[in-house]
Amino acid sequence: MTTAQNETPFVIDLPSGATLHPLVLPARADAGRDGALLAYADVRNRCLEEASGRDDDAFSAEELLPLLTSDSHTTRRQWRILHGERTVGVVVFTVLHDDGGATAVSVISVLKQAQGRGIGTAVAAHLEHLARTEGVRTLQVWTEHVPTEDPVLVPPTGFGSIPRDHTSRFLLAQGWTLEQVDRVSEYRWSTGDDQVPALRAQYETAQAAATGYRVVQWLLPTPDERLAGYAWMKSRMSTDAPDADMGSPEETWDADRVREQDERWLDMGYTVQVTAAEHIATGELCAYNELSLKGADDSVTEQNDTLVLAEHRGHRLGLLVKTAGLLSWHEGHPRSTRVITYNAEENRAMLSINEQIGFVPIGYGGAWKKALA
Repeated sequence: MTTAQNETPFVIDLPSGATLHPLVLPARADAGRDGALLAYADVRNRCLEEASGRDDDAFSAEELLPLLTSDSHTTRRQWRILHGERTVGVVVFTVLHDDGGATAVSVISVLKQAQGRGIGTAVAAHLEHLARTEGVRTLQVWTEHVPTEDPVLVPPTGFGSIPRDHTSRFLLAQGWTLEQVDRVSEYRWSTGDDQVPALRAQYETAQAAATGYRVVQWLLPTPDERLAGYAWMKSRMSTDAPDADMGSPEETWDADRVREQDERWLDMGYTVQVTAAEHIATGELCAYNELSLKGADDSVTEQNDTLVLAEHRGHRLGLLVKTAGLLSWHEGHPRSTRVITYNAEENRAMLSINEQIGFVPIGYGGAWKKALA
């Protein structure tokens, strides 16, 4: 049993009798040493639920394992924070290779019962030292927030806000800056089928405006004939979606990277549908929407990427792929009654489409950055 990160398994002492332990990834999720991966997954899920008030992003250890494993585009490392023998927090450090390793995602999650003891501050110092040693120049993190009575924090974009809660205060104290606010939106299917005609009417309106385009769909794994077009759109997603001043690296996608993504999704137990708009005259894929479902058919559906290439905007293609995707998805997965999606608050085009369909806001998230001197 070896660690995918080649991390020497040394333990770091923290305040209040806590310790930091590298997570050694097992070959199988149920074969972790002393149940380390099981404990990691449990505390990760609890921290996320405490932060968002929802359990939509919970993973079993088996489902989580592919998400923790490094690949050709990222180096992923994780740690557990222990107090005695009990796991009270988890840590993620993911170096992105698209910009030569200059950017990393750094996540420190501590259960509320263990907060306020200086543990997170000590872990942050360790991660920043590691980042500088490895040539990382920018750290990123995305946070979720439930409504509180705290004052609000507004990003430089001027769109949206999050509460100045414990998480926000911690990041501000560590020198992070809030760059962007995301809106979490939800679409709920009613027990009857009264929404289907209304959704179909919106699809037909979009279809009428999208002269010269047609809808194509597939379930992962991506068919060979769609790999190149899908890869190009995924590349454009990293440059065309609103990023505020996060400075996220431009991603280069090809057929192999799409296959790697598909394999990771499937290994995590997801069913994923891609709905795309094809330009009939050229055969170019020019818009797409992703819907995904993990595990049981009554789980929450996630609406992931949606993008319309800039040169094809103005033809209602965003509404076309979203409504076509929801209609076929509901037909195949009628027991999944909730759809969750995230959008930057300044992305008015996509928010307007979501609102027109019937999505309503249920939460907000923050996109944070820290530049390392």
